[in-house]
Amino acid sequence: MPAIPRKKVLIVHAHPERTSITRQLADSACEVLGEQGHVVMRSDLYGMGWKAVFDGQDFPRRVNPDRLSFIEESGHAFSHGCQTPDVEEEQRKILAADAVILLFPLWWYSMPAIMKGWVDRVWAFGLAYGYQGAGNAHRYGEGGFAGKRALLAVSVGGPAQDYSPRGINGPLEQLLFPITHGTLFFPGMQVLPTFAVYGTGSIDAQGMAEATTAWRGRVAKLFEDEPIAFRPQNGGDYPDRHALGPHIAPDQTGLMAHVVNASRPLR
Repeated sequence: MPAIPRKKVLIVHAHPERTSITRQLADSACEVLGEQGHVVMRSDLYGMGWKAVFDGQDFPRRVNPDRLSFIEESGHAFSHGCQTPDVEEEQRKILAADAVILLFPLWWYSMPAIMKGWVDRVWAFGLAYGYQGAGNAHRYGEGGFAGKRALLAVSVGGPAQDYSPRGINGPLEQLLFPITHGTLFFPGMQVLPTFAVYGTGSIDAQGMAEATTAWRGRVAKLFEDEPIAFRPQNGGDYPDRHALGPHIAPDQTGLMAHVVNASRPLR
């Protein structure tokens, strides 16, 4: 098998406990990628004391001091190089990265607030949305993060059955759709199927060892695995850039209509 070209990978993880499964998976990912010769950048959000709240303090040089418009201020700060240093540093990392791995526990069916705040502050107007000043012309498959890969690793307290296609909590791939399709695919990333560790509230040593082995295998194929087949905005399926054409998946509605061959599981 030919060697995988050397890449840069950004690992972003969010858990306050250093012995957490999230932290263990992040450490394992670093090891695997390092063994492959890749360059690893790391953002431990709790360890960094990341400011989670997106507010007026993010804009040292305001365009309008009387009314806070996040789009206006974010676009001005990004285009004029007057963002806060912590945001600029994270943007530097993500722009340099060929792939981004986000690791977090599933808290109330989403990511922890500190990671959501990382996205809110780093995904600037002009970069992750409003790309090239063209409004929504470049989104869902295009944009400032096009060409990069993304992978979620989620630790889930409950059993896998609760998150199965008919599980009481709802299918995990649909619960995470706002992240995979919205946060990541919207600005152009190719998103890989999510890796999940279930039953983490009672996992034993053997279960953790099995999960770690499976995770290491997924990380090893970070640049080989096929991404989720989200439909790109400008690929012809959305004639008006807003809604699917009547001839596209005519019998489907809801989230999975925006995935090609959605009858196949995403994980």
